[in-house]
This record gives sequence, structure tokens and C-alpha cells, in this order.
Amino acid sequence: MFGRVKPLDAILATAEKKSLHRSLGPVQLTLLGVGAIIGTGIFVLTAAAAQKAGPGMMWSFVIAGFVCAVAALCYSELASMVPVSGSAYTYSYAVVGEMLAWMVGWALILEYAVAASAVSVGWSGYFMGLLKSLTGFELPAMLQAGPTWTMNGLLPHADFSTGLINVPAIVVALLVTWLLMLGTKESATFNAILVAIKVAALTMFIVLTLPAIEREHFAPFAPNGWFGPAGTTGMGIVGAASSIFFAYVGFDAVSTAAEETKNPQRNVPIGLIGSLAICTVFYLLVAAGAIGSIGAQPTALGVAPGSAEFTQQCAALLASGQEPLVCSNEALAHVLRAINYTYAGDLIGLAANLALPSVILMMLYGQTRIFFVMARDGLLPEKLATVHPKWKTPHIVTAMTGVFVAIAAALLPVGQLADISNSGTLFAFFMVAIAVMLLRARDPNRVRPFRTPAVWVVGPIAAIGCIFLYWNLPFEAKMVLPVWGAIGLVFYFAYGYRKSHVGQGHVEVHEGDADVPPMPVPPID
Repeated sequence: MFGRVKPLDAILATAEKKSLHRSLGPVQLTLLGVGAIIGTGIFVLTAAAAQKAGPGMMWSFVIAGFVCAVAALCYSELASMVPVSGSAYTYSYAVVGEMLAWMVGWALILEYAVAASAVSVGWSGYFMGLLKSLTGFELPAMLQAGPTWTMNGLLPHADFSTGLINVPAIVVALLVTWLLMLGTKESATFNAILVAIKVAALTMFIVLTLPAIEREHFAPFAPNGWFGPAGTTGMGIVGAASSIFFAYVGFDAVSTAAEETKNPQRNVPIGLIGSLAICTVFYLLVAAGAIGSIGAQPTALGVAPGSAEFTQQCAALLASGQEPLVCSNEALAHVLRAINYTYAGDLIGLAANLALPSVILMMLYGQTRIFFVMARDGLLPEKLATVHPKWKTPHIVTAMTGVFVAIAAALLPVGQLADISNSGTLFAFFMVAIAVMLLRARDPNRVRPFRTPAVWVVGPIAAIGCIFLYWNLPFEAKMVLPVWGAIGLVFYFAYGYRKSHVGQGHVEVHEGDADVPPMPVPPID
């Protein structure tokens, strides 16, 4: 299990056959990172972060950004050495062996699929808000949100008083799945336009809200403290940082572009740290505008967003004529409408409606391709890797993923989905940090186009940072990862351990196969 390692030389030989022209400089790489990072999290999670940390969520963005930065430096070394599909799964297979690689791939499936569900729920909130603002029409509350889930011992318990099913989220998840099955490609130009729309919308938000800031809205600054009231998990500034981590995912676009970068040793860290720094400043300005213009105090201390108690308190506040930020499903549009910029609020809603489906597409793409590579390695049934003769996409696994994403989006609130996705992401990043250090010790002389600076300092900080944020997730989100992992181990020993190509002595590297499905977004020109 641990000794089954996919030979790194075979993976690198495949990578060399499809190596790309090195054309990206530090500015292009930084802009690529900004475009990939700025997305769902800032549009969707602002309200949930405010409920956890109040105005202190500004520190949460800094903490999450720092952990992302050190993890990104570790990620970049492996990405520049092993520039092939499979992400952290492939890196782990080459360094720490098959079973841990399976666990990483299994966690990445959780990350991508649940993240796609979270974005679908976020899109639903902005779509229904825009529809109500423009036409006055809204669906019954029971069809706009799923139930609230809590743990009753070790068993989940659903409270349907907060909602029954999120219909718009189901529709957008299945629609994007259908488009991905058909092989719809976004052009690089179209993708750049969507990035410009997101950045322009957030810039407009900052310009309109900063003049409306009132100092009293920042007090008390940390109503739930750093770690939340005693007896709570996932609350306070650090708990909000664990959730806000979701807003930074996407930086690996810079890491995976290392193969196309001129002088990666210099330019990759510039692109990574530069894009994370720019996005952190952007996020802090957005948070300051939202907090300062209408306030961001929790409904009650220690009450988790999405819980039944939170929903009841929001309903009472709305009935009394108050519309606090923490109760909004479309936080940024809500802030602008609250300070009498209704048209600007509608424009933010329109921008989210246009841009977020492309994020769902990329999340679904990442998940299906991890599935695809694992099936090609024999760890999952190879039928899942079947490519449609006409559409040229792995249609079976794409359809399965889409159904799972739609079910999760229908039944879970966005904050819980983001926390569950983060648990898988943090585990994958933790394993990457470990893999970088192991490979440095085992094979110090191997060519590394990019070397993590001060790896014996940065690596442990990245690993400890991932554990720290994971530990401060809500209890329910923390439990999902070990339960999901246990299910994965049952699958592995029942099927993958026996069917593994590496275990059978077949050294196959499928990333260069002629029938590997194309990227939904073409390579950077």
C-alpha cells in the first residue's frame, strides 16, 4: 500500500512530451492568480463570516491568506516538477504511495464536488435576490433553502423548519453538468471577460461603500472573540478564517501554470504571493465597506450561521423591519441596496449570476478529472473513465458528479458546504506540504524548476497551519472528513487495492493519452 509508488520518472517523461511554451511573466501570472482567486467566497461567505466573527472577520481574511500563501509555496514546487493532471493526488502517488494518494484523491473529490454545491447555493441566493428586486417575484421560502443539519450524537439531524429544498441551486448545478457533458468549452477570452466582470463589480462595491463607513459599526470588533464562546466550535475570528479559506481556493491556478512560466524560480513566488496579497487587500476593503456601511454584528453570540436558532432570530429581525448583513443570502447586493444604491445592488447581483456558473463549471471539471485519473490508474472502476465517442468527455462520471452536487446543493446551506469543502482542501494541502519535505529528503538532487524557499520552515508552517484551520472548523464539518475517509478506505480495500495497475506491475501514466478530455478553458496564449 505505502510501497506502491507511481514512478516519478515515468510521470515526468509524460510531462516532457506535452511541455508547453514558457511565456508567462510575473505580471501575467499575478493577474491569472487574481482572476482565479476572486470568486464565490467573497460574494457568498461575507454574511456567514460576519455571524461568526463580526467586524473581526477582517483578521480572518489575513489568517486564511497567510496559510494559503505558505501552502501555495509548497504546492508550487511539486506543480513545477510534476506538471500533469491529477493535482495533489498525482504528487502524493509519486511520493508517499498509493494508499495515501487514494486518500488525497478521495478528499479532493469531496473538495471539488462540495465546493461546486456551495457555489450553486451562492448563485441561488443572488438569483432570487435579483429576481425579487427586478420583478417582485419570489419562490416560497421552503423552496429557496434546504433544512438545517446538526449532529445528534454521531447521527445527523435535519430541521425542516428553515427550508425544504433549494430549487434554483438544483437547476444551475444540473444545467452546468449538462453543458460539461456536452463538452462545452469556454474560450480564454470569455473567461477573461467574466474575471473582469467580477473585479469590476467588487471595485464598484468598494467605491460606493467606503464613503458610507461609520466608525461605530466596528464596535465591538470581535464580539465572539478569537475562538468563540466556551462550548462552541467553528466560531470567532479563527473559526471564520477556517470558513473564509474557501474564498482563496483557486490560487493553485498559478502553481499549475508553472510549466508555462518564464524563470519559474523567480516568477512563481511573485505570482503566488502577489495575487494572494492583492486579493487579501481587495477582500479587506470589501469587508470594511460592508461592515462600516451597515454593520456586521452577529444575531447572537455563539449562534452558528445556518442553524435553526440563527434562522429564527433572522426571521424575527426581518419581521421587525431590520435587515442585518448576517441574515442575507446575497450579502454584497444587500449592502448596496441598504445604503440606497438599488441599481448598483442589482448590478452586483447580475455580476454574480453571470460569473458564478463558470466557477461551478471549473469545480465540476476538477472533480471529474480527478475521478478520471483515478479510474485510469485502476483505483476506481475503469468504466467511469469511458469517454463519450461524440462529446469527447467522461460523461458517466460527470453525470454522477452532477447528481451528487445537485443533491448537496438542494439540502445544505452555503456556510456548511464551504466548511465541508475546506476540510477536504486542508487535508490535501497538508499532504502536499508533507510530500515536498519527504521528496527533498529522499531525492535532494532532482531538478526542481521552482524550489520552495526555506522549505524546512515553510513546510512545517504550512502543515501546522492546515491542521490549525481544520481544527477550528465546526464539529459537523470536521466529522465529515474522517467519515468520508473511512468510506473511501472501504472502497479502496474492496476494489482499488486489488485492481490497482501499479499493484499489478503495470506502470502506466495516462495524462498523455490521446483520448484524455480537453480542458474546459484552453491553455493560456
